[in-house]
Amino acid sequence: MDTYLLALARNPPRRKGSMADVPKDLMDCITDLEKLFTVDKQRINELCDEFVKEFEKGLTEEGSSIPQLPTWVLGFPNGEEKGTYLALDMGGTNLRVCEITLMGHGKFDILQSKYRMDPSVKTSTAEELFRYIADCLKQFVHDHHEGVVKEELHLGFTFSYPCDQHAIDHGILQRWTKGFDVKGVEGVDVVPLFEAALKEKGVPIKLTALINDTTGALIASNYAQPDTKMGVIFGTGCNAAYMEVAGNIPKVAKHNLPPDTPMAINCEWGAAFSDRPEVLPRTKYDVIIDKESPRPGQQAFEKMIAGLYLGEVFRLALLDLHQQGHIFLGQSVAKLQTSYTIDTEILSLIELDPFENLRETIDVLETKLSIQCNEKEAKLVRRLAELIGTRSARLSACGVAAIAKKAGLTKCKVGADGSVFNLYPHFKARGAEALRDIFGDAGDDIDIIHAEDGSGVGAALIAALTLERVKAGNVAGVLHPKDI
Repeated sequence: MDTYLLALARNPPRRKGSMADVPKDLMDCITDLEKLFTVDKQRINELCDEFVKEFEKGLTEEGSSIPQLPTWVLGFPNGEEKGTYLALDMGGTNLRVCEITLMGHGKFDILQSKYRMDPSVKTSTAEELFRYIADCLKQFVHDHHEGVVKEELHLGFTFSYPCDQHAIDHGILQRWTKGFDVKGVEGVDVVPLFEAALKEKGVPIKLTALINDTTGALIASNYAQPDTKMGVIFGTGCNAAYMEVAGNIPKVAKHNLPPDTPMAINCEWGAAFSDRPEVLPRTKYDVIIDKESPRPGQQAFEKMIAGLYLGEVFRLALLDLHQQGHIFLGQSVAKLQTSYTIDTEILSLIELDPFENLRETIDVLETKLSIQCNEKEAKLVRRLAELIGTRSARLSACGVAAIAKKAGLTKCKVGADGSVFNLYPHFKARGAEALRDIFGDAGDDIDIIHAEDGSGVGAALIAALTLERVKAGNVAGVLHPKDI
């Protein structure tokens, strides 16, 4: 790392503009906001310890707020995997089909097509949804193989919705998220539904592995860089995955795996401390977001750090300050009164404002919210955005640190994906500062990097690893090994 990058990592950027002209009333508001949103060194270390305890609980028993779901991905790739596999990624808007050619030495080639999902499909029936997916796969095979396939293609299906997964080729959907409300799927194993549609449409594809995107990010990133030991998603939602050993997972003891058997764990940490929200440094704005959400009392940690909610925290704080008579006096704030009218992109634009007079911040408020903001108010607005963005980065890094402690990782890379990590200003640098607050200088040895394509390459790799171990006679966690 060169000198400039090292300095940048150690000193997360923050606007240096003078606050000398900010009146006392607004400075008092800024001070109160700093007290409200700052997660200091002591607090982040206390929370990290709570995370470690909750990780242990999740590995031991059902009912932990961090469920620590075994994925039945039994080990990392060795980097020499070869062959051609399909990957299917069912996101909230598009369906992506990939053909991945693994070339060994951590190298791969990818061919992909995207299919826009009609909104009606997201509220249809199980039969309609899976027939649509089968049609897309059939079209892909036709386009790229001229409809001719000599043998069944093995597929990894990235199905990133909460599932009870007791085998790698099995998954019972707990509940839909991302705007889906397809009838006849919740509480049902999605694999037979998917395979029935493939058979009906005559598509020569065999589902070999059902995964989520976070586990895929872990495996794909490790394939490219073997010192990657965690996968994390910091986007609209949040999650993490890492490799545990079976001996440390009491709830899988009944499977009689050798204690040193590696097992990728899907943490589902967005729900952390939903049963004990007082553990988290929540503000009154976080409490409002939870109470007014479609699922109150769930996903407590996610509602503090994920991209879906950062703009809403920002909106509630600004509205509160207006109602107290501190900012935007004498103006209509109708747009500010509408829930989720501010998305995370607005916070990013404010933090990226390069001008000392915060001209772009003022323009953003006028364009997006129809609010006339003076320069002094803009300085408060800018500081609020910084505080919310910094809190998200520090809490995200706290989860990473807790996994490192739990797994005994002292030096590793963490493959990260998601819109907040990739696009939000200074997110990585602020997270690195939090890791140093927890580990001292050793925090620099935990390097959060951009993940490889988890939902594409990761899914294909997991299909390859599953096929390889079934052929070798290791069928642990495979429901129908003869079919694979």
